[in-house]
Amino acid sequence: MCNLSRRKALGLLAGVSTLALGLPQDARAEATPLDLPKPGPRDTCPVCGMFVARYPDWIATLVFADGMALHFDGPKDFFKFLHDVPRYAAGRLRDQIRAMGVTDYYGLRPIAAETALYAIGSDVLGPMGHEFVPLASAAEAADFMRDHAGKRLLRFAEVSADLPAKLDEGRFE
Repeated sequence: MCNLSRRKALGLLAGVSTLALGLPQDARAEATPLDLPKPGPRDTCPVCGMFVARYPDWIATLVFADGMALHFDGPKDFFKFLHDVPRYAAGRLRDQIRAMGVTDYYGLRPIAAETALYAIGSDVLGPMGHEFVPLASAAEAADFMRDHAGKRLLRFAEVSADLPAKLDEGRFE
């Protein structure tokens, strides 16, 4: 049982509400957690061919409308795939994708790719070098950028088709 008076409880709630209202909307929002299929030990990335399950902290997954799931060893290959679906999955189109998730850097859980923030140019490397580091909230992104010397922070829609290849070359513009 809590010994908190009603007056103190209301004061605390008012303080929290004031704090939350003072934050930009983006700082209060978090990426949506997802329940996605996990890769099996033989699942390979359709872009590079690596065994995905060996890199659980970096897995990205997409699910097509017919239930077929593809897994990636990191968001960089995931974005390469998204920008040229027919190249990596013959007969498939981007508009057939029903769900897309990336692994949150801090929470190590799948979150919606479309609502995550992505840090690039940091001192954190993925299985294939420089990587898009998925973050679930603006607060976590700010911490990450400060702690890991990130160069840029991007939203899903800001990842251009040429940026994954630039990351391969160590370029972050």
